[in-house]
Amino acid sequence: MQFRTQIPISKSNHPLDYNSKIVSLGSCFAENMGDKFQYLKFQNTINPFGIIFNPVSIEKIIQKAINTALFTEEDVFFHNERWHCFDVHSDLSSSNKEDLLISLNALIKSTNQQITESTHIIITYGTSWVYRNIASDSIVANCYKVPQKQFKKELLSVEEIRKSIANTLKLINAVNPNCNIIFTVSPVRHIKDGFVENQWGKANLISAIHSVLNTEHCKLNTEYFPSYEIMMDELRDYRFYAEDMLHPNQVAIDYIWKRFKETTISETAFAVMDEVENIQKSLSHKPFNPNSESHLKFESKVREKITKLENQYSFMKF
Repeated sequence: MQFRTQIPISKSNHPLDYNSKIVSLGSCFAENMGDKFQYLKFQNTINPFGIIFNPVSIEKIIQKAINTALFTEEDVFFHNERWHCFDVHSDLSSSNKEDLLISLNALIKSTNQQITESTHIIITYGTSWVYRNIASDSIVANCYKVPQKQFKKELLSVEEIRKSIANTLKLINAVNPNCNIIFTVSPVRHIKDGFVENQWGKANLISAIHSVLNTEHCKLNTEYFPSYEIMMDELRDYRFYAEDMLHPNQVAIDYIWKRFKETTISETAFAVMDEVENIQKSLSHKPFNPNSESHLKFESKVREKITKLENQYSFMKF
């Protein structure tokens, strides 16, 4: 007897391997998946401008990077003793305005190169709910606890999201026409927007993504991975949530990664992935006696394995 339904996922037409150059952009779930790539030593860049949840803000930062449109003093503001930028995550904020601009513009240049050279870009959308800065009439990626009266909360329509996604694809294809783009919707529940509103926002994202992906010119190098659907259907139990009952816990993240691996990563990479994972576990091993002969032999074997992999893949560093 089957006690749960499993979502059928087609094998990717453009699977990832260790020669792939991956850029992961979007919500905090993009970081969960990106951390897996980092741990397994893939060539991966995760959210250079920090966590961004909505499609319009992701499009805006991709556009700036591709056009090498540098940030200026007009793009930053001072609040709570730090300098911020509405287009990026608060992790990048600084106590010094010049330092913030230098760091943001360095990221613009490096992200331009990463997008141009990437073989795969994974975009994870989190929500359709956005905040529009009233003074600039522009959607922000982060509000920085600026007084709420300075913003207007909006729900992006399916058509607005569809146009944003289509423009994102157009931007990427202009500089990297062979890049494969994987869309997914974050399984994290945005309950601060409301229970019904969270589902409404996710529905708009899913409708817009499939509206774009079903057009003929998008079918060649775009795919959808059902992260949200796996969480909602296969893992429909609170035991798969973290303590806040909103974020997937590690068991859920590991399971979604397993489904991603089975369908989107080439089987030719599996042996190397297993070898890297064995090395990572060995490196985290805490011996009872670090100076014992057995442990010194153990360390020597681990170093041999690392050397072999680093010689085979020059980008790998342990």
